[in-house]
Amino acid sequence: MKTFSTRVLKCGHSLYIYSMNSTLILITCTDKVGLVALITQLLARHNLNIIAMREFVDEGANRFFSRIESSGPGFDQQVLYDELKQALPEKAEISINPLTEKRIAVLVTKEYHCLADILVRDVFHTLGAKVCCVAGNYDALRSFTERFDIPFHFIDHSDKSKQEFEQELSEAVNAYQPDYVVLAKFMRILSSDFVSRYPNKIINIHHSFLPAFIGAGPYRQAFERGVKLIGATAHFVTNDLDEGPIIVQQTIPVNHTFGVSEMVIAGKEIEKSVLSKALQLVLQDRVFVAGNKTIIFE
Repeated sequence: MKTFSTRVLKCGHSLYIYSMNSTLILITCTDKVGLVALITQLLARHNLNIIAMREFVDEGANRFFSRIESSGPGFDQQVLYDELKQALPEKAEISINPLTEKRIAVLVTKEYHCLADILVRDVFHTLGAKVCCVAGNYDALRSFTERFDIPFHFIDHSDKSKQEFEQELSEAVNAYQPDYVVLAKFMRILSSDFVSRYPNKIINIHHSFLPAFIGAGPYRQAFERGVKLIGATAHFVTNDLDEGPIIVQQTIPVNHTFGVSEMVIAGKEIEKSVLSKALQLVLQDRVFVAGNKTIIFE
C-alpha cells in the first residue's frame, strides 16, 4: 500500500511538497499508438488526477518516455504497478514514487568550489539530496568537509595500483549506499570496471563546453585557440572519456583580455552553476537516459 506521509523537499529556488496524495510515475518503454490514452485511463481508474504529464517519443529509437505528477487518495501501489506492467509494451521500465530525497557521495581532489556549493546547499536543504560522504584522493579538503559534519575518506592513489585504489574507493562509497556519485572536480580517470558498478549513477562536471577541449587543461586549450566563449558541461560518466550523456551545458563570453587564469576564475563560477542545475534535474527525477542522450522534462 502507498505510504501515508508528508515530506517537504527544497530544490534550487523551488519548494516541493510531497503529501500522502502525491504520486510521481516514471515510464520508459517501446512506443506504440495510444500509450497516453492507455496510461491516463488506467490512472483514472485508481482515482489519480494528473497534475502534470510530460512525454516524448524518440522516433529513431521507437522509445516512449513519460513523467507524470498526479494526486489522489490512497491506493495500492503494487496493483498500479502490475496493471501498468501488463498494459504497457514488454520490458517497460516503471517507477512509482521514487525517493524524494536521494543520497549522494561526492568525490574530490583539491579544488573546493563545487564541493563548497554542494555542502552549503546540503546545510540549507536546497540540494534535494543528503550528502552521505565525501572521498578524495588527496587529504586537502578533509578539514573543510568535516566542518559540515560530513564524513571524509582519504584514499591515496599514489601508493597503490589503479585497481587497488578504485576498490578502496568503491568500498568507502558503497558503505553509505548512495543513489548517485558526484565527481566534484575529481581529477582521476575512472576505469570501465569502476564505472560499470554505477550505471548512469556517476555525474561529472567538466570544465569545457563539450565536445570541445576534451581531457585535461581545457582552459589553456581554449586560450590557445582564442575562443570567445567558454563553458561547462555536466554529464553522466561512461567508459568514453568526457563523452557520456549530457545533462546541462552553459557558456559565458570571454575576449582577448582574458588570460588562462582569468578564464579559470570565470570558469569556476559556471562550473558550480552547471553542476547545481544538473543535480537539481537528476534528483527531481526529470532526466531520462536514452543511449548517449538525455531526455529532460524541466
